[in-house]
Amino acid sequence: MSRVCEVTGRKTRFGGSIARRGLAKSKGGVGIKTTGHTKRTFKPNVQKIRVVMPDGTIERLRVCTKVIKTGFIELNRGGKVMRFPLVKAVRKSKASA
Repeated sequence: MSRVCEVTGRKTRFGGSIARRGLAKSKGGVGIKTTGHTKRTFKPNVQKIRVVMPDGTIERLRVCTKVIKTGFIELNRGGKVMRFPLVKAVRKSKASA
């Protein structure tokens, strides 16, 4: 199962990390030197949540936390774009049933 947001399409991206040492010239040093380059990954914070859809059904979606913070979901279903507020489904506890 890949780490991809089903709403925004965010997925793992790649970049680099640069290791440096020394003191900046403006702070009295001789300058900052690069000592190495390392490949690294930037992974989205994807959570699996249960969402109440507009027609009342409950679906499990893997969405990034940015979508959860905004509170709106925009899905492309059957060629139509549906935009609706994010309502998380609550589980019924066995004690109340």
